[in-house]
Amino acid sequence: MSNLSEDKHNEIRTTLRGIAKGYVTVDYPTPVLETPKDYGMVYEDVKFTAEDGVALAAWFIPAEGSDKLIICNHPATLNRYGWPGHKAPWNQFQDVEVKFGKVYKALHDAGYNVLTYDFRNHGESASSKGNTWGQGFSDEYKDVIAAFDYIKSQDQLKDMTIGLFNPCAGGNAAIHAMTERPEYFKDVKALVCPQPASINIMSKIALDGMQLGDYADIFSQEIEHMSGLKLEEMTPHLYTKNIKIPTFFIQVKDDAWTTPKDVQATFDGLTSLNEDDKKLFWVEGTTKRFDGYNYFGEHPKMMLEWFDKYMN
Repeated sequence: MSNLSEDKHNEIRTTLRGIAKGYVTVDYPTPVLETPKDYGMVYEDVKFTAEDGVALAAWFIPAEGSDKLIICNHPATLNRYGWPGHKAPWNQFQDVEVKFGKVYKALHDAGYNVLTYDFRNHGESASSKGNTWGQGFSDEYKDVIAAFDYIKSQDQLKDMTIGLFNPCAGGNAAIHAMTERPEYFKDVKALVCPQPASINIMSKIALDGMQLGDYADIFSQEIEHMSGLKLEEMTPHLYTKNIKIPTFFIQVKDDAWTTPKDVQATFDGLTSLNEDDKKLFWVEGTTKRFDGYNYFGEHPKMMLEWFDKYMN
């Protein structure tokens, strides 16, 4: 930026600071527009608290007579309902309505109990200090652990067989938690993670699209200043070797926000798993990332087969 005038330099840095803030803070949580009742399911509103004091909102959806439980979370900016992409102003970010209720319904009807929670700063959960958010690579792993601690505290849940449905940043948080607290996952049977997310790659694509790619180093500095996280470390590649749970990734192949090469590298990093215990499925026919979040709600067969294989 040395060849720029001072005014131009300041304008670019201000722009980059604003973009960085959007990556690592959540100031305006997306509303929860549906509940399991909208899908004909009985459910209970529950709350639990992460170890650093952040209160988290959740739903428990019982499946009568079942001893199997799927713990669900959600991507960044979404919540346990999904995403109101059919309404303004959210459709300006992504014009796809995400309905995780369809996923819960498919799981419930297949005989799985469901616990699904909003991350800190999202949905109806409380905010962290400064509304900071690490895309799954910061304190969000504590929210994952809090869900496990809640289950342990409930007599009707503590002995259930557990699986995980954790998309995007939710998957990042779960994978991060497996590294920080591996003891919590020794009895977890299976993980399904739609749209695994490397934030360093996604942000590079976004900056290039805004013709700001030459200033990626300044953007990285702003990310680290706001969050304490190094941008190059905001990738599941650093954690996938610690996954000991059978893992199923799906990914929109032509997703405009990432690259097949990066997602393949995430999958290839599952070096602790046998070939039969890991799977990658490419969703084709769309470039919209949020279509990947809806995939198992519309087409639950492979998801259910994966959980049934390891949880029965």
